[in-house]
Amino acid sequence: MPRRAKVPSGPILEVPLIKLYGIRQSRAMRCLWALEELGVPYELVPTNFATDAKKPEFAAINPNQRVPALVDGDVTLFESMAINLYLGKKYDTKGLYPKALADEARAIQWSFWGMTEIEPSLLQVLLNRAILPAPQRDEAAAKAAEEKLAQPLRVLDGALAGRKFLLGDAFSIADLNLASVLAWALFSKLGLAGTPNVERWLKECCGRPAFVKAQRG
Repeated sequence: MPRRAKVPSGPILEVPLIKLYGIRQSRAMRCLWALEELGVPYELVPTNFATDAKKPEFAAINPNQRVPALVDGDVTLFESMAINLYLGKKYDTKGLYPKALADEARAIQWSFWGMTEIEPSLLQVLLNRAILPAPQRDEAAAKAAEEKLAQPLRVLDGALAGRKFLLGDAFSIADLNLASVLAWALFSKLGLAGTPNVERWLKECCGRPAFVKAQRG
């Protein structure tokens, strides 16, 4: 059954039924979280990245044959961060998307930063400590990736010093996008005690009802 989020109270918006292609155990989880935060109607079209995404009918939607992909009326998008920035800017009624140009740029900055500075190494930790079958896991590779993460985590810890969220006191799309990457730390036995601001911030972000709902379905 399609997951139809409640439309926020206020003026009635003519919103087409958004289709998100992917599964929760993929980067599509980021987009599910954004959709739940925004409260817009959507349908999750189950699309496994290893099988369904390789079929010709999906290649017509995303020629990269990867998930997630989004279809919103006549707009088709791929790449999870681009999808979330688009959704936030188009559908936000709760202050999730920054209004100031500088804050919008910072939201984009942290989204890109999460993909380049955090995700590659964190994925190695996750693969070798949680996803791969035990005989295929390489703890040395996981440890090396964890050591590589130390510097960017210190950068983030400093950015969060003295502030609740990345852009100030309010949760925003910047937090959602970056926390959706770092959420993998929850499943990969990655210790964050050395960066207490990151640990506190990630716990708060991932404790949000929309995250829990997106994760569980």
